[in-house]
Amino acid sequence: MHLKGCYNPFMNAKKLRQTYLKFFESKDHKIIPSAPIVTENDPTTLFISAGMQPLVPFLLGQPHSQGRRLTSVQKCIRTDDIDEVGDVSHHTFFEMLGNWSLGDYFKKEAIEWSFEFLTQFLKIPAKKINVTIFEGDEDAPFDEESKQAWLSVGIPENRIFPLPKKYNWWGPAGKTGPCGPDSEMYIDTGNESCGPDCKPGTCDCGKYLEIWNDVFMEYNKTEDGRFEKLQQRNVDTGMGVDRTTSILEEVYDDYKTELFWPLIEKIQEISGKDYVNNQYQKSMRIIADHSRATAFLMADGVTPSNVERGYILRRLIRRALRYFRQLEVGNPGLWPIVSIVIEDYSDLYPELTKNKVSIKSELEKEEQRFLQALGRGLNAFKKLDIHTATGEILGEVAFDYFQTYGFPPEMFLEEVTGLKAKFDEADFWKTYQKAFDAHQELSRTATEGMFKSGLADHSYQVTRFHTATHLLQAALRQVLGDHVQQRGSNLTAERLRFDFSHGEKLTPEQIKRVEGLVNAQISKDQPVTVEIVSIDEARKRGAIMLFNEKYGDRVNLYKIDDFSLEACAGPHVENTSELGHFKIIKEESVSAGVRRIKAVLD
Repeated sequence: MHLKGCYNPFMNAKKLRQTYLKFFESKDHKIIPSAPIVTENDPTTLFISAGMQPLVPFLLGQPHSQGRRLTSVQKCIRTDDIDEVGDVSHHTFFEMLGNWSLGDYFKKEAIEWSFEFLTQFLKIPAKKINVTIFEGDEDAPFDEESKQAWLSVGIPENRIFPLPKKYNWWGPAGKTGPCGPDSEMYIDTGNESCGPDCKPGTCDCGKYLEIWNDVFMEYNKTEDGRFEKLQQRNVDTGMGVDRTTSILEEVYDDYKTELFWPLIEKIQEISGKDYVNNQYQKSMRIIADHSRATAFLMADGVTPSNVERGYILRRLIRRALRYFRQLEVGNPGLWPIVSIVIEDYSDLYPELTKNKVSIKSELEKEEQRFLQALGRGLNAFKKLDIHTATGEILGEVAFDYFQTYGFPPEMFLEEVTGLKAKFDEADFWKTYQKAFDAHQELSRTATEGMFKSGLADHSYQVTRFHTATHLLQAALRQVLGDHVQQRGSNLTAERLRFDFSHGEKLTPEQIKRVEGLVNAQISKDQPVTVEIVSIDEARKRGAIMLFNEKYGDRVNLYKIDDFSLEACAGPHVENTSELGHFKIIKEESVSAGVRRIKAVLD
């Protein structure tokens, strides 16, 4: 049952973004630009996965150059549920509408404005809005403040659902840190209830769809497991553009909205298959989703490889190509779909158009590499003696081929079946899935620290290393020249890793000079000062800025003597004397024109 005519018929995705930002601008919020997907100063994650992530230092108390009320549309990548993509709502790339209070307003205002925007601007009837709140436990009490705020705007008590921490509590991202209750808003789609236990937040039958989440960071979890009240209470909200557009268009399938349908139409045209046929929907959704994510990752400088960000991109491209093959397209290419993404989003994200040529080139190279890998897999397959193999053995071999060659299990099964081997197909898939699940768990465990929200590790050690990167970049520019620009940074509690533009291997003499310049600044006990200035003033002073970063009207300008001047979000130590002794332990090539330094602080 759809409620055609109830929602704002003039609110398309583009207007949704604009209206959201203008609404919060009218509530004295400053509009800040989307940060790049590729993180620069967060050691805990490969990509920006939430709107709050670029704001971590400010949620922890550092003053923001734009003030205490902020709003943005942030582009995000989430990689922990790639294998769930294929349903109506999971995505790897998405845009998150968000508004933040950095120690300013709290629950009452956030809830009132959420309700106002949903009902007066999106024209969603108040009777269709259901909300969840935190029910309380031994760590924190029932969220009476949120309940009263919802009652005050007209949501009756029978549509306010108290739920436990599992459903209505955010964080901390790591073992310790900021956290607190949240309040989620759900739209009643009008579908029939699946039973007496059907309620928003706990049931996924489709009757209730989440549209918005208000997070109230009011606690800090300590190392001994206690929850203390924070001195600076924050509000962090999130509303996904894809989900909201689906609700406004009342299709409840993100791939039928204006955001995805042009991609689906192109896939239909190429494959000759119809999206209305259920057997093709999963493949088409995966191709569309991964093509969109591919465009945005490449626009932010990620290229396919076997490590970290490049591995995620490679996996997305090859997974999309495998599902294209399931649509019986011989040697498909993703560029026809990716090019539509670039065209549709270029007015909002000019980096897509700016990098269009390189995106096409790198994409086609990766597709060719994948075809070659499949060829190697087919050649290796010819050497297998499969006629006496059981389904279990073939399932294990199929997974090994998938890992080694990117050889899809469906293709492996087709080849085995074509040779008229006798085996139990159910055993094949059971064994393959078991091996696949084991690999997924191993990968998740090994990389879980790389996909947290960013509040997990802004420790003192990481802060020291981050400050050291300022000195390192300034030293590299003195020794090598002003062409040196930061191209990436990854910090842990043990070392810093700094990627920079330079075409030649550093000589031992150059490395020694860089170390000497950094250590000279450390030995001088220089204060690390910060000043909030206009972006024009920062440029006028010759401040270093990240090559792919977008800045607002005002920036935090960090200065170390007359040696380093850099626009940055932090975190930083107060004095260079806190850094100790700087030592470069490795210098190597990353890619053409990009070098990498690893260094420690003794």
